[in-house]
Amino acid sequence: MTELGAITAFLPCATPEPWVARAVDELDTLLIDHANCEKKAAASAMSLMYRYVEHPALLTKMSQLAREELRHFEQVVELMQRRGVAYTQLGPARYAAGLRQHVRHHEPYKLVDTLIIGAYVEARSCERFAALAPHLDEELGRFYRSLLRSEARHFQDYLALAQALAPDDIGERVAWFAERERELIESPDFEFRFHSGTPA
Repeated sequence: MTELGAITAFLPCATPEPWVARAVDELDTLLIDHANCEKKAAASAMSLMYRYVEHPALLTKMSQLAREELRHFEQVVELMQRRGVAYTQLGPARYAAGLRQHVRHHEPYKLVDTLIIGAYVEARSCERFAALAPHLDEELGRFYRSLLRSEARHFQDYLALAQALAPDDIGERVAWFAERERELIESPDFEFRFHSGTPA
């Protein structure tokens, strides 16, 4: 299965076409929020490293991921500077909070849910890189295709860690979060962000 094939097979739905059209019309906001997403992804990986020092495999994977995400953050900021896009403050999308509100509060299930959510965030990011690339100028399209290739394994790393650290099979929980993810992507959203839902 191709990298994109694995991602689309994992996600419960495709990005709605109206979101793609809105993104093309609001590239400045897209780039600013993309930079924010890379920064948050690195911060989330670091947070897991601090919280769960007893899991060597998690420490190694999250350390690698944090470095990659910070490098991608630098690349997005450099691209914004070349295009004259000012890095301004943006509020967060509802997406991550909408998933994290369902995290269980007791361990090891809190960690397992957090890792499953990480898999969905990474997979959705990659799927949107692919959805956007054909509609963008050559420089930005090439950049997003390169990110898709380099980040495609992140969602699989999160999933593998979730299963390895869970006391039982995670399939049912993954499927449950898939429906929450679908709701956030397909339902009307009044705010445009990299992970926002269908434009209202």
